[in-house]
Amino acid sequence: MKIAPFAVEEWMNEYEVGAKYNIAETCVDSISLDELFELTHTDKREFLDDICARRLTYGDIYSKPELLKGIASLYKTVNTDEIVTCHGAAGANHHLFYSIVEPGDRVISVMPTYQQLYSIPVSLGADVKVMHLEKDKNYLPDLDELRRLAVKGTKMICLNNPNNPTGALMDEALLKEIVEIARECGAHLMVDEVYRHLTQEDVWSPSAADLYEKGISVSSMSKVFSLAGVRLGWIATKDPSVLAACRSHRDYDLISCGMIDETIAALALSHKDEILSRNRTLIRENLSVLDAWVKSEPHVSYVRPKAGTTSLVYYDLPMDSYDFCRDMYHETGAFVTPGDCFEEPHSMRIGYAADRETLKNGLAAVSEFIKRIAKD
Repeated sequence: MKIAPFAVEEWMNEYEVGAKYNIAETCVDSISLDELFELTHTDKREFLDDICARRLTYGDIYSKPELLKGIASLYKTVNTDEIVTCHGAAGANHHLFYSIVEPGDRVISVMPTYQQLYSIPVSLGADVKVMHLEKDKNYLPDLDELRRLAVKGTKMICLNNPNNPTGALMDEALLKEIVEIARECGAHLMVDEVYRHLTQEDVWSPSAADLYEKGISVSSMSKVFSLAGVRLGWIATKDPSVLAACRSHRDYDLISCGMIDETIAALALSHKDEILSRNRTLIRENLSVLDAWVKSEPHVSYVRPKAGTTSLVYYDLPMDSYDFCRDMYHETGAFVTPGDCFEEPHSMRIGYAADRETLKNGLAAVSEFIKRIAKD
């Protein structure tokens, strides 16, 4: 199977390890096991003794009951038997497409977004139609365009909410309009929700899996819960045909998730409120830092993110984004992601969920580079 190179992941693979100021990271500042134990008031010795005494079998094939209970608690209507766990959200997205998309199927996606949401369906031979999200519309889907594309028999509409890289957020009213479009044409509505719950305001984050009988939510422990090292994600849906297809294919490519990963994730989700409080505070305070920086820099602009951990920042300098980000990395140590990874030229994706000092120092380094380039 041929597939397009994954632009953003190839960039991260090449440059992330040596970065001095990593403000390309998309996870909320990652935590250690020690920090998890502290946040959850867990006895470290008791937890580790329990883990170390276990025989390393496959564990629960359909996942640890405590984990499924924790995942279900993130939704309003999803039950524990309506969840399929996978290796991260990346694994969940791939698994979902592989399980239900066939050659010739009409699949509607958006751009900019995480490349999986259009490149994998293309690789499977789907008839992929892409809606371009526009800056002057706050990167929200154009419903008239969606109605034109969503012909009868459309297999799937793929969205990302909150959006990566822009931080745009579809509210419940907009999602319900999209649900009606999907219902009218008979399509599944798949929403990559890996940044769900990371809002700038104290509002409930609606999920496609709660709003629509054919809605599908994909998420993970990585972004929201700061546990990317726990390679654990999931597909949540009330659609029995999707669940059956995913479980059937799961026997071929997964069998089960790691029992140690599941135990750690279950612990985190049993104390989700503590972790969410920590992480919402961090992204809200850090966005104020980013926002002040954007307002102070005459050469950059953006649409202020409403949720998530990333922003798409445009610059008005005559320099290709790959060259801009690469030269800046080597000159200053500031690491961001080229907008061209998302087919958005003259821009960069900045992740603002790192620790505060890294963000401040990284933005200062970007300013230093811009000042030098603007002089030339």
